[in-house]
Amino acid sequence: MTSHQNTQTMKPATAAKKLGVYLEATPAEFQEGVVSRSELAELQANPPAWLQELREKGPHPRPVVANKLGVSIAGLARGGITEPLTTEQIDAIKQELPKWLKKERATQSEVRKETVRIKERDAERARRRQQGA
Repeated sequence: MTSHQNTQTMKPATAAKKLGVYLEATPAEFQEGVVSRSELAELQANPPAWLQELREKGPHPRPVVANKLGVSIAGLARGGITEPLTTEQIDAIKQELPKWLKKERATQSEVRKETVRIKERDAERARRRQQGA
């Protein structure tokens, strides 16, 4: 018996998400095909010009927009941002620094502090259990 190794592929939407780009802004051949794991690795290691430009100028998907603004995706929605944005649009929002952005950044900062606190608390509990065992 011979075993055939199937090449694992993914839908273009999955590949775009892994690449951090907005699918609708990618070339048609990318959107219409499938992407193998080796092709994805090649795109990540040696991004073609279209991928470099998308990463640099956008439009960017919401997770990237949220990250660039320092807020959560939910914070973007609360701020009224529901569409992909270009780098230029993101920079304009940063310059304007609207009230919602200040508030969401503060919220995100508190969430991060709480996450660290819980992680440290849990690590301390684990240490105590190991010492007591």
